[in-house]
Amino acid sequence: MNIYVLLKRTFDTEEKIVIDNNRIDEEGAEFIINPYDEYAVEEAIQLRDEHGGEVTVVTIGGEEAEKQLRTALAMGADKSVLINTEDDVEEGDQYTTVKILEAFFDDKEADLILAGNVAIDEASGQVGPRLAERLNLPYVTTITDIKIAGETVHIERDVEGDVEKVDASLPLLVTCQQGLNEPRYPSLPGIMKAKKKPLEELELDDLDLDEEDVEMKTKTLEIFLPAEKEAGKVLEGELDDQVKELVSLLRDEAKVL
Repeated sequence: MNIYVLLKRTFDTEEKIVIDNNRIDEEGAEFIINPYDEYAVEEAIQLRDEHGGEVTVVTIGGEEAEKQLRTALAMGADKSVLINTEDDVEEGDQYTTVKILEAFFDDKEADLILAGNVAIDEASGQVGPRLAERLNLPYVTTITDIKIAGETVHIERDVEGDVEKVDASLPLLVTCQQGLNEPRYPSLPGIMKAKKKPLEELELDDLDLDEEDVEMKTKTLEIFLPAEKEAGKVLEGELDDQVKELVSLLRDEAKVL
């Protein structure tokens, strides 16, 4: 079984993020594998172990993304591909990403493509479904369980706190939601093995694309951090007095009444 995982290098939202000149200051940011993509990597490895085949992890970006690819290899993926756009794409959007991935998969025989449900940096959730549409593949989003029996795939997906059960067929693209699995930490032997596993590097020319083919279709007007939370208030005194004060605060300060 040929299993592919779409991986994105994202900044760690649990670390301090600095906005400089309407851009995220990458010098001070910590970068990781997009957490939802970690579920995809883990599930791909488990499916490979159960059904055979190999797992290839694919990302788009610059040389710095090699670190996240090596992490996925250390987790247990077999191969990785870096589509290096550092010299060709100054800015991109979901259209750019999908156009590049469509060209990459043009000559591939993928049985299953896994991606994260969303990326924590932009959270559009568009890349997986848009790529499936371009590749003419069926797709299921926000999956929390997947079982493969021959050519039939039994899936459970998250639907706003409820569960929907779906049967699909291979080839297939799915996007992975929290609760699907618990991603493993790379072991020391895995880290050592990852250094010897294939990491292929491609450029736009290798995919018969040029800069005009992947020009972004959207424009970001502004990037800003959310407002800092103000300190809460502790109401004191008799219960009736607290209720009166709370109503007053909700009406006069919060303006919600």
